[in-house]
Amino acid sequence: MPLGQEDLDQIRRLIREEVETRLSSGVVRYDLELRERMVRVEEELKHQRELMEQGFRLMEKRFEQIDKRFEQVDSRFEQIEKRFEQVDSRFEQLTIRIDRFMKWSFATTIAVGGLVVAAIKYL
Repeated sequence: MPLGQEDLDQIRRLIREEVETRLSSGVVRYDLELRERMVRVEEELKHQRELMEQGFRLMEKRFEQIDKRFEQVDSRFEQIEKRFEQVDSRFEQLTIRIDRFMKWSFATTIAVGGLVVAAIKYL
């Protein structure tokens, strides 16, 4: 029995409906899967961002601690520098005193020598 035009039209219509139904349900399913994946990726990105921010905060605290240590080292160097300045000023004072002592010693030696020579000539 040959198929009539109405039968062919009906078969085409049924095939179209079936294809559209399967395609649309497949696309919808695929679309839902994509959306679920996107949501999971977004959540993971949010979690990664939070971890990075936490890491940055911890690094900032660590840098602050290191800055405090450098400030302590700087203050110690300043104290050492003050001590060196005190020692330097003491050496300068000592040098001045030794110079005075040498001048007085030389003058006293010359004076005593002159007196000895004068005493020897007088006698």
